[in-house]
Amino acid sequence: MSRHDLQPRAEQPHVVRATVGWDRPLQTFFAQVFFVTEDEPEEGEALIWIGTEPGELLSAEAVIEIVAPHAIVPAGLAEQLAEDLRATAGIKDGGHQTVAKRSLFGSIH
Repeated sequence: MSRHDLQPRAEQPHVVRATVGWDRPLQTFFAQVFFVTEDEPEEGEALIWIGTEPGELLSAEAVIEIVAPHAIVPAGLAEQLAEDLRATAGIKDGGHQTVAKRSLFGSIH
């Protein structure tokens, strides 16, 4: 799994941070945007969290589009995310991942 934390846009004071990455076991990119909430004023709460289902987000551009209104997207992020995906090519699930996928999704794919 890769993970890239992004800084909030200046015009988004209610955003604490955004995170994007590649989840190899689920074969999806993911995006999270953490907002200040009453319960979580410092750390924020992930009110946007996409990419929790197998194959949900298949392109780096799609994940960047989700976070761009909320966070500063550094140059080259799409290329880095694509490289994160390529770096996991051919890696198979371990025993625990297989069991978890069957339990959560009814499949190991």
